[in-house]
Amino acid sequence: MAFDTQLLDMLACPVCKGKLDYNAEQDELICRFDRLAYPIREAIPVMLENEARQLSLEELEAMKK
Repeated sequence: MAFDTQLLDMLACPVCKGKLDYNAEQDELICRFDRLAYPIREAIPVMLENEARQLSLEELEAMKK
């Protein structure tokens, strides 16, 4: 099931209220500022800080390419 990218325009990081990017490879929403990856389960973003995984600087750099 694919994530509705139009929904991305309406969502913001619950921590900093910043813009999110969609990572299709991992099926996650990424907050680059807080270095958090929010999972998407069954096409529904789980926008809870305690459900997000911390991203390393290496992961963020790899996403830019």
